[in-house]
Amino acid sequence: MIGIIILCVFGSVLIFTLVILSVISRGLEEYEEKYLSRGSRDLTEMFYFIRPRQLLVLTLAAASVLALLGYVIFNWFVALLLGLTGFLVPFLGIKKLREKRIHKFEAQLVDSMTQMSAAFRAGLTLAQACENIAQEMPAPLGQEFGLFVKEIKLGVPQEEALQNMADRVGSEDLQLVVTSTNVARQLGGNMAEMYDIISGTIRERFRLEGRIRALTAQGKLQGWVVGAMPLILGLVLNMMRPDLMEPMLHSNFGYALIAIVIVMEAIGIFMIRRIVAIDV
Repeated sequence: MIGIIILCVFGSVLIFTLVILSVISRGLEEYEEKYLSRGSRDLTEMFYFIRPRQLLVLTLAAASVLALLGYVIFNWFVALLLGLTGFLVPFLGIKKLREKRIHKFEAQLVDSMTQMSAAFRAGLTLAQACENIAQEMPAPLGQEFGLFVKEIKLGVPQEEALQNMADRVGSEDLQLVVTSTNVARQLGGNMAEMYDIISGTIRERFRLEGRIRALTAQGKLQGWVVGAMPLILGLVLNMMRPDLMEPMLHSNFGYALIAIVIVMEAIGIFMIRRIVAIDV
């Protein structure tokens, strides 16, 4: 009788474990299809060729490391929060990488517009001017213009190739250039003068953005300092007086309090960033 009970318990535990593993496996597959594939596509557009499965491995590694650190330093609740945060780290990294690439592209775009204007005054066509820029300019602008030239050589219409480049980069300045170029090609106009005007407009916008960043830098720094104070204070108190921090780190009320603090911190940082974010 006891053997039958043990066998039933063992079978139930085994079935339950298999169901849990199946749910986790299915969840990881959907996570890979819906989110990691998009992240891999974004990286491919930036000429970083990483497959979704490789991105999944990096995501799991980041989540595991953060969860392990949270468990060693604090407890299982903090480890769970950090582990869930680890699934967001790759996407935040991709977003930051794209923003950095766009900023560098726009900085190079100003000089390329001057070269395009000079090329048109010298009698070159749009494809020839873009090919010269692709050979002379470094990445990322050189990569994008080089891909644009290759699409033209493969028979893609210039208007479509220009729009494809604008969609890949995601820059408002490049979209302005593409729209102006397509309109000028259809209706006619002085392309060299148009690129000089666009170059001057982008330079002026850069000047205004630099001034705005200087004026809002203090507000952004205050937001990060205020947001980091509870975490730093908690770490210091945990090192100096662990007996005072132990009830909060080992009770349900403490877990709820930590969760409320994290949510309020996130809301505060979001509101501060929204206030100091000025679009030019």
